Amino acid sequence: MSSIVGIVGQGEIAPLLVESMARLEYRGYDSCGVATLNSSAIEVRKDVGPVQEVLLRQALDLAEGAIGIAHTRWATHGGVSQENAHPHLSCDKSFAVVHNGIISNYRALREELQAQGHHFFFSETDTEVFAHLLEETYQPGVSVEEAFIKALRRLEGTFAIAMISTYEPRRIFCAREKSPLIIGIASAATFVGSDINAFLPYTRQTILLDDGEYAMLSKESYCVRGIRDGEMKSKKLMEIQWHTESNGKAGYRHYMEKEIEEQPDVIRRAMEVPQKDIDSLARSIHEAQRNVLVGVGTTYYMALFGQYLMATLAGEFSPASSSDEARDLLLPNRETLLLAISQSGETFDTLEALRQANKAGARTAAIVNVPGSSMTREAELVIQQNSGPEICVISTKAAIAQMVLLLRIAARVAYLKKCLSDSENLEFLNELAYLPKLFDIVLKTKREDIRKIAQRYHQKENWFFLGRGLYTPIAFESALKMKEVTYLHAEGMSAGFLKHGTLSLIDEETPCVFLLPTKEEKELYDLTMSSIEEVRARGGKVIAFSFDESKGSFDEEFRLPKARPYLTPLLHLLAAQLLAYETAVALGRNVDRPRSLAKSVTVA
Repeated sequence: MSSIVGIVGQGEIAPLLVESMARLEYRGYDSCGVATLNSSAIEVRKDVGPVQEVLLRQALDLAEGAIGIAHTRWATHGGVSQENAHPHLSCDKSFAVVHNGIISNYRALREELQAQGHHFFFSETDTEVFAHLLEETYQPGVSVEEAFIKALRRLEGTFAIAMISTYEPRRIFCAREKSPLIIGIASAATFVGSDINAFLPYTRQTILLDDGEYAMLSKESYCVRGIRDGEMKSKKLMEIQWHTESNGKAGYRHYMEKEIEEQPDVIRRAMEVPQKDIDSLARSIHEAQRNVLVGVGTTYYMALFGQYLMATLAGEFSPASSSDEARDLLLPNRETLLLAISQSGETFDTLEALRQANKAGARTAAIVNVPGSSMTREAELVIQQNSGPEICVISTKAAIAQMVLLLRIAARVAYLKKCLSDSENLEFLNELAYLPKLFDIVLKTKREDIRKIAQRYHQKENWFFLGRGLYTPIAFESALKMKEVTYLHAEGMSAGFLKHGTLSLIDEETPCVFLLPTKEEKELYDLTMSSIEEVRARGGKVIAFSFDESKGSFDEEFRLPKARPYLTPLLHLLAAQLLAYETAVALGRNVDRPRSLAKSVTVA
């Protein structure tokens, strides 16, 4: 939700601020702005809209100064307006701040500051409170650092903050409390950003701020201290291994299309995750008395996929919980192992579930894409999924990587429990290693088929995605992809659930996408076909993602290449991603930046 950038370097910094801000735009794109500090004053330029639009209207890149902060916003407090866009200034315009998170006591602070003579006519946001608080705290004989610390100690809630001041013209001040913030160290500049994409083209050398820490950044150096105790913190320099070549669109229409096309390589990288990491987590799952999986949104459906895998492959009941409700349901204890799944490693609800488990003495593990994120530091066992930067707000390749890793983990648990023999385990891994070729077949030879289906059905307003057993969580995720990017109503469910009420909604205007198993999965196949007949009897349109010849049972059929049953759900999800993408293109949607959504949800 929203993103922070700060750079202190040499020469005019505004063009670099704009570029870095654009690289984080997937985190929020309601509005954006920059604040630079020149020889005499802070200059703020901001407006409503995405970075490129505001750049043209406000000439963001012409703001003068060698030090500056920038922000892209996803609104939480106050509507989407130029006044509410960041950065925010103090009354005397000597302090400029950008902020992610929620200051929960901002109303009380606002009333206090108004009573002291401060005028809040600039915005409706909680962030502006901090700018005025800094002005009030800074007095003769008090340094900017002292004022910054004193103001931070008044805040309640979550925050990542960056600040510049005319009283300290060569430094950026920044702080973190339960909202991500990372420092980048380069030869000619020092960066701060909400995630590593802010500065990845310029440096891979990073300092990871922890909760309750603040930093002072200059062109040549940095200093990190504790907010509460003021003590100097010794921080390890970390080198990020991500590469930058995948960040551009590379000729594709949208990042979503590009990231779908990258999935064969993503699967290969997930297969390269060291076996010792898989073994370590599998042994922990095997030894634990109770295992639970958590995620939210797409990662909840991946956790649910993991639940089905553990049950069917390994005979292990490992319930999945949506992490936004986990605090009331999981009740972790010392006999529990909690596996958290998060693309960003900063997802607020999932982090809270992990922290709850840590506090209860449970063992914790995480599957995470972003190196150095909070979950990688707070979980006991960590698997880096290595799917690389995902710029589109809609998650595609990250989800596929998580499915591959869950397959590897479940297979290893099954092997430890002797549910798989040596030969069966080897055969399973060989089949999984062949999956990228099956993805290539779909992407290179089947795109036109799915495009035609999307063009015929894109005006339908209500969709259902249905599967049984292991295919049920894929139906949920498929519906989520459709609703996220097209704004059409889409519902995923178990096909067996259909006759318990939802059949009343089926008519000739209702496309129902069925995720058919292979015929080798006879019971699941027959049950799914039975649900198809229920829809056909009520005039509903049946779109089948299938692996076998159907003999004319469907209105539309998208044939997928044959695969081992446990791998088929990944091919179904690929087909659903393509259908959602092509439907959104047919409708003229903003594919990479759907309305009201942001990539990394770091607030409650």
